[in-house]
Amino acid sequence: MNTITWNPAKMKEVDQNLSPLDTFLRRHVGPNLEQTEEMLSQLGLSSLEELVSKAVPAGIRLERPLELPTPSTEHRILKDLKEIASKNQVFRSFIGAGYQASIMPPVIQRNILENPGWYTAYTPYQAEISQGRLEALLNYQTMIADLTGLEISNASLLDEATAAAEAVFLAFGVRKNETSKLIFVSNQCHPQTIDVVRTRALPLGIEIQLGDHRSAELNEDYFAVLVQYPTTDGSIFDYQRFFQTAHNVGAVTICAADLLSLTLLKPPGEFGADIAIGSSQRFGLPYGFGGPHAGYFATKDELKRHMPGRLVGVSKDSQGNPGLRLALQTREQHIRRDKATSNICTAQVLLAVLSSMYAVYHGPTGLKNIAVRIHHLTEILAKNLEGKGFEILSKPFFDTITIDLAENASRILEIAREKGINLRDFGNGKVGIALDETVEIDDLQKIFEVFGGTKIDLSVQEESVPSEFWRTSSYLTHPVFKANHTETKMLRYIRKLESRDLSLTTSMIPLGSCTMKLNATVEMLPVSWPEFSALHPFAPKEQTAGYRTIFNQLENWLSKITGFPAISLQPNAGSQGEYAGLLAIRNYHISRGDSARNICLIPISAHGTNPASAAMAGFKVVVVACDQDGNVDLEDLKLKAKEHEKDLAALMITYPSTHGVYEESVKEICKIAHDHGGQVYMDGANMNAQVGITRPADIGADVCHLNLHKTFCIPHGGGGPGVGPIGVAKHLAPFLPGHPLVDNGTGNEHSAVSAAPWGSASILLISWVYIALLGSEGLRQATMYAILNANYIANRLASYFPVLYKGKNGFVAHECILDFRPFKKSAGVEVEDVAKRLMDYGFHAPTMSFPVPGTLMIEPTESESLEELDRFCDAMINIYGEIKEIEEGKLDPKDNPLKNAPHTASMVISDTWNHSYPRERAAYPSAWTKEHKFWPYVGRIDNVYGDRNLICSCLPMESYQ
Repeated sequence: MNTITWNPAKMKEVDQNLSPLDTFLRRHVGPNLEQTEEMLSQLGLSSLEELVSKAVPAGIRLERPLELPTPSTEHRILKDLKEIASKNQVFRSFIGAGYQASIMPPVIQRNILENPGWYTAYTPYQAEISQGRLEALLNYQTMIADLTGLEISNASLLDEATAAAEAVFLAFGVRKNETSKLIFVSNQCHPQTIDVVRTRALPLGIEIQLGDHRSAELNEDYFAVLVQYPTTDGSIFDYQRFFQTAHNVGAVTICAADLLSLTLLKPPGEFGADIAIGSSQRFGLPYGFGGPHAGYFATKDELKRHMPGRLVGVSKDSQGNPGLRLALQTREQHIRRDKATSNICTAQVLLAVLSSMYAVYHGPTGLKNIAVRIHHLTEILAKNLEGKGFEILSKPFFDTITIDLAENASRILEIAREKGINLRDFGNGKVGIALDETVEIDDLQKIFEVFGGTKIDLSVQEESVPSEFWRTSSYLTHPVFKANHTETKMLRYIRKLESRDLSLTTSMIPLGSCTMKLNATVEMLPVSWPEFSALHPFAPKEQTAGYRTIFNQLENWLSKITGFPAISLQPNAGSQGEYAGLLAIRNYHISRGDSARNICLIPISAHGTNPASAAMAGFKVVVVACDQDGNVDLEDLKLKAKEHEKDLAALMITYPSTHGVYEESVKEICKIAHDHGGQVYMDGANMNAQVGITRPADIGADVCHLNLHKTFCIPHGGGGPGVGPIGVAKHLAPFLPGHPLVDNGTGNEHSAVSAAPWGSASILLISWVYIALLGSEGLRQATMYAILNANYIANRLASYFPVLYKGKNGFVAHECILDFRPFKKSAGVEVEDVAKRLMDYGFHAPTMSFPVPGTLMIEPTESESLEELDRFCDAMINIYGEIKEIEEGKLDPKDNPLKNAPHTASMVISDTWNHSYPRERAAYPSAWTKEHKFWPYVGRIDNVYGDRNLICSCLPMESYQ
């Protein structure tokens, strides 16, 4: 930044310095100019450009800048975005269809949604420094299990439609009759749910029988049934007899249930459901034009090991105290790969936390009161409309009614819009009205006037739901749901949990492959603006011009960044992006008559989501070896491509490689796949090392997914939300996902991979702001600094810990892998010991044992300053010193700071200290920990004990002992 000197006599000389000062690049990139020079000097380099020339192969480097707008400033971008936001028309939407308006309590909005202490945390793999969000997720699981009447719930899925698809996948996997390929799906499920299930069923050869459950004839060919409760038109059915019939033929029963209705209605677990799925969106989450929202998944205990997604469980720590952690991780794709229960590698943690806190704040009585009020308002509206001669088709109902208006439907919908109201258009003369928590008497009056009414009669209340539908069982009985109903107590509860988690507000989170850079405040602000947060995802097109402007611009920018002509923003996680991209490849081959192409080649170093996604897309996985330098083994690739040239569908690669280097032969790798009839899928996990330097399309990829929660600054949120758009080559563009209710520009009406047309639309704003603030040169600078920071760390630590892989010129990409395997033999120190000891220094461990067991993969990102990089390196060097002391016999091989890490405050201040090293060394191993100490809340968690004694919901703490 130029410096303006105050000198009135020479004001003309500073005219060139009068450009705005609130530029973003200098706020986003960690090292300043002096630090940059110092770091380059240590690497023996003269400039960032020289670093790029040595690290990145010449044949793939961009020759010209990206064609992106001039960088904006923080003040200007918010002003411009307000103008775009004003193009959206925020009507009162009573559309329903799985989305209802709700009220997020301000204490939750300010202290969680808008709090970086919550939204900058990582997936809770290091449980000891994640106890806060783990407790919130345990509350969530308890809430879901209680309300659904089932025994176990996971920590959330991506949305309701994909949760339904995951349930179908589970049922298919556990079916007793291996020839069963049929599933009955009620035609009264939400259209987007039906479409996503159809999309996911097709590659696996699953056939869908769509119809009315009341006339369905089931037999042993059916492996599952799926119904909606209440139905998409609002009707409540008793499914008990239907589910019993399904069980009689060996079918799994799946119920998509409205969560709030279950405070009043009999829960699915009590009428025979094996699985309940749905959305917790109406528990305090805004529409957000479709997301992000937390889908829920609950099931019987007997199916827990087949359940998709994350699962929080209770275990004990090294001191015998209760501690939370992720349970049954052997189910997950990082372990089981193509045999995994799902390709989902995240949960919607931030959204699940928000919904759980909504339940904590309101409690069981408060939730029931909200539901009762909504239902009574719906009863009033229904009775008044019946008084006007309209027939209510959906009876009994909870909060949604449907009316058959025949040829008058379009006129009624038009009158409603003239009054600023959106009703649901079923497209067949039927109109739906779904009421919600935000409805007031004035809204009811306006709706009544739309149908020709005058003064609505509020005294008309007649219960239409028969008593056999009402819930009699209790729920949310744990004290946490009864103790925090004042704002003071809620505020303190939220803060207590926040204090137990390490986030970017404390220190760097140097996770390889996960790109944990700070989500800037200016990027986050617009997410809460009502112009964006209060739009229903199925609002009419003319009301959503602002959003469409954002989508068009973001798609264009991502197209320039990747080199692909077509982009889909719909996938709402990296795993969904993988799946959508592989599906595009599959459908492309089928369109050419190449339906036999079903082999997907995947390097052994690939992310576990790759083989899991390939299996879900109907491919057979063939593993390709890596050579001693960590690169794809070209000879093995050639051999297997030749062997499968008649049935090769795709090759999946990651670039830079999962081993943290720019492979020199990447173009040849792509060519081998193409020469044998395959398409190239590039995993975009490492896109932070590509932007502005090279492009997937130029390298030779046909499709690439982008983790917007990594490269483009959408928050990890403690493990979610994620967003995973895909870019595809021209020949794959016709196969991008569409939507059954909204034209999202692809022309593919029935091919959705997510519930909403543009996925998690509201947080796409974050990436839009990020790109707009940096522009072409800023994005390139960010990438170069990511490479610089990684190489600086690799250089500083290389003499202590071997850097496992380097490129041709001795440089890494944006991450490096340090090898700790020799220390297991020399000192009995495992890589986990190092990870836990880092907590005592106030750091989150790097990625542990992936892609190589016994290693740490470190990615500092461009956002960290030299001071922070040095602080981390100093901690690692100190830990090296402790390992040497064990080797030399100065520290006991079993009783040492590494083996006993992390050290909690209660351990250090205890009257009993039986260790051979001093308390101060345990708790304050460095100078900065004395200045500011982050205390792990629990000691090292016993994972094995937790899996053997599985508890996944809130019980009195004495029950955990």
